[in-house]
Amino acid sequence: MGSSKRIAYFISSHGLGHAARAAAVMESVLSIEPSVRFDLFTTVPRWFFEDSVPGSFSYYECETDIGLKQEGPFRENLAETLSRLDRFIPYEPDRIRRLSRRIAERDCRLILCDISPMGISAAKEAGIPSVLIENFTWDWIYAAYSKAQPGFESYIRWFEKLFDRADYRIQTEPVCLYRQADLSTRPVCRKPRRTAEEIRDSLGIGKSDPVIHITMGGIPGEYRIHDSLRRHPELTFMISGGENGEVFTQGNVIMLPYRSTFYHPDLIHAADVVVGKAGYSTLAEVYYAGVPFVFVNRPTFRESEILSRFICERMNGLEISADQFESGVWLEALPRLLQMPVVERPEKRGAVQAAEFLLRVAWSREHRAREHGP
Repeated sequence: MGSSKRIAYFISSHGLGHAARAAAVMESVLSIEPSVRFDLFTTVPRWFFEDSVPGSFSYYECETDIGLKQEGPFRENLAETLSRLDRFIPYEPDRIRRLSRRIAERDCRLILCDISPMGISAAKEAGIPSVLIENFTWDWIYAAYSKAQPGFESYIRWFEKLFDRADYRIQTEPVCLYRQADLSTRPVCRKPRRTAEEIRDSLGIGKSDPVIHITMGGIPGEYRIHDSLRRHPELTFMISGGENGEVFTQGNVIMLPYRSTFYHPDLIHAADVVVGKAGYSTLAEVYYAGVPFVFVNRPTFRESEILSRFICERMNGLEISADQFESGVWLEALPRLLQMPVVERPEKRGAVQAAEFLLRVAWSREHRAREHGP
């Protein structure tokens, strides 16, 4: 490997799913080559990466992506999304030049984008190869809203052209729209660090007690189902994403804050059933845990149809609506789900597949050969 071992990463702040996937890739890169360091460009909170890949990165708070603005875990705000796009697109040339200079000064060998295409523009300006890591791109997402909101049309074309300028493309299952890619991987997510027994012991849960983990990914909020949960004292419920800053227990319900000292993949692997929003990172974590997933579909978000199909075909899944989640009707299915065996996943994880490819590209002659020809 050459003298510089730095990689820049532009990360969308749409929820925490893109950040979780980026952290998983960084984690796997470091497991293979521990001397690599990352320069992160994002508005995802610094603490998220400190919890995931401590000591391995420099952080630059920088809005790199608008994405899709949300009002809670199940509702999108299209008017606000368009308003922000109007102010953000096209990128200011001076901003791209400043970013490219900083990246060049840091001697980064590669720019990764999940799924912020600003990194692609900065890479072109700096003369550094870029890698797009995605299971969808924003042009594909916005296309679902263009009939109701024609203002998305110009942005769909703009993003499609920019995404296509990436030097390399990695697609991670479940893929929403298959395109010509340099690598297709299995689902990508962070690995657990502690055993299920350790997590249960830390939370005062018995080794054989049935545990249900409720999570809405990276969107905090209040839950109105506590009364329904308390009517099932034979079960223990762990709820992630609470707005209170501390862990507290009320009977058989354990509330965990949005930023918790408990690592989210550890909680997933400590549960017998997971209930939550069908977001990418939660899906991937449950996939490798091999436990049943009661998932809340978001019919207005285009990715949801693809994720739902993957869960139903490749996992033990039960689809419910947001109203059914709030009513607690899904509790009736838990006895059956708790009888399902854990699905083993012995194959190489998607994050490792991506990391191996990235290290080959960053410090090999592959990119130079592609760029300059034979």
